[in-house]
Amino acid sequence: MREIDLKYVQQKVKEAFIEANYNLNPDVRNALKQAFQNETEQKAKEVLQALIENYQIAEQGVFPLCQDTGVAVIFCELGQQISFINGSLNQCLQDAVKQAYQEGYLRKSMVDFPLYERINTKDNCPAIIHYELKDGSDLKITVMPKGGGSENMSKLAMLKPADGEQGVIDLVLSHIKEIAGNPCPPIIVGIGIGGNFESCALLAKKSLLTEIDHINDDPILAQLEDKLFKLINETGIGPMGLGGKSTCLKVSIKTLPCHIASLPVAINVECHAHRYKTILI
Repeated sequence: MREIDLKYVQQKVKEAFIEANYNLNPDVRNALKQAFQNETEQKAKEVLQALIENYQIAEQGVFPLCQDTGVAVIFCELGQQISFINGSLNQCLQDAVKQAYQEGYLRKSMVDFPLYERINTKDNCPAIIHYELKDGSDLKITVMPKGGGSENMSKLAMLKPADGEQGVIDLVLSHIKEIAGNPCPPIIVGIGIGGNFESCALLAKKSLLTEIDHINDDPILAQLEDKLFKLINETGIGPMGLGGKSTCLKVSIKTLPCHIASLPVAINVECHAHRYKTILI
């Protein structure tokens, strides 16, 4: 049994949230630069250049990538041979978020009583934490500050099995055209197919954690991702919705088995400020 001190975990998770809000991952940086090189519309190139300059300024550590520093989403993969000391894991992660948003001067965006008073919790908690048990004694934590603007542009639909691949393509394309520039493109599109109502949505969010240059291990899904990527960029929505062919940086699909009568499809949209960090403890 491996013993892990939660004080150490708290420090590392705090640092990861601050880092994620100030430093864009290399794969996203490279994708923005590639989109700039490939873009032919002058206005779109100007927008992409501004986004590149934005992340270069943010990495100096004075201003975060975006004023919306997001809902604190945490994916926690727990080895079953771990014993924690100095507290509870859940409280440790919540405290890490509180400290990160205070010490990193990050905007606190969470409100309580969402339908009525909508009172700011003033510490960006509660964080949304997803736990998954694994074999072994490793602890893998991925932090994801998820902006509200792009999250609002997500969708879940319960298709009929007979709708098949074309039904998924039609759903994704019609939705992307409908939301247009609202999620601050160029966007990353995470798609979950299968499972049921709730697992499909989680699958779509997990899809966003796929590196942009990663090719799906399933050749059929890789082909569908590529097809959707090209079709989305052919919509002409462009960076920030101002026109051009750089609407999307990545389409990523994950699937689960599902009921014979179902075909759940979830679309989780991410903006160009695609922020997440993974730590191994």
